[in-house]
Amino acid sequence: AAERDLSGGFTISDLARDFGVTLRTLRFYESRGLLSPSRSGLTRIYSGRDKARLALILKGKQLGFTLVEIRAMLANEEEGLTDDAADSASVGGLQLSRDQIVEQLDLLRSQRSEIEGAIAELEATLGRLTKA
Repeated sequence: AAERDLSGGFTISDLARDFGVTLRTLRFYESRGLLSPSRSGLTRIYSGRDKARLALILKGKQLGFTLVEIRAMLANEEEGLTDDAADSASVGGLQLSRDQIVEQLDLLRSQRSEIEGAIAELEATLGRLTKA
């Protein structure tokens, strides 16, 4: 069971363990304004809201969005500025517009092509070294 403080929040260790991230990652997200834990002395106390935001941040990173893009998405959701439901969809809790989805797919496909080219080049080079 995760350690809990008296106010029912989560410690930095709880979140790091629950989400498989480092303490440094959580402190970095805090420094960028993505998470805002309260403090009890020197201890960071993360709320359920922080935990939910972390899940969305990590989903956004998994989908290849930058932290700047993720911060804007989170801000829009908090301000109720999400796109019309007919032109958007929830992906792992992140509300994405059709344009965001199309743009991200184009970017990821381009990156995949570059990665596949790099892999092919390195495999060919390794093959030449192995035969030598």
